[in-house]
Amino acid sequence: QVQLVDSGGGLVQAGGSLRLSCAASGRIFSNSVTGWFRQAPGKEREFVAVISWSRRSTSYADSVRGRFTISRDNAKNTVYLQMNSLKSEDTAVYYCAADRAGEFPSTWKPKSSDFGSWGQGTQVTVSS
Repeated sequence: QVQLVDSGGGLVQAGGSLRLSCAASGRIFSNSVTGWFRQAPGKEREFVAVISWSRRSTSYADSVRGRFTISRDNAKNTVYLQMNSLKSEDTAVYYCAADRAGEFPSTWKPKSSDFGSWGQGTQVTVSS
């Protein structure tokens, strides 16, 4: 089982930027994917972005494509989510998640149930 610790959230004005980090420890497999999800108050958890171990595959939710960038540093066992041009509707608790999987098409929009390991969540608040 892999343990995930996500961090980097905070309060930012609309139009600003934040970078979230997801640090992994434990049983880390090279054939794995790591994703970011978010959950706003009163709403279901939704997919944000996902990246494969090799970094060859990435996918984004339509609502964040062009503003958010997912990346990873395997030497540090860390996945990042760079969030630019933040909007008030990006306000949510952001969770990183991981599971064993290979490469995937850019159209893949995973569900929460596709991931078995989760971070504790980090709050992102965007003020308008």
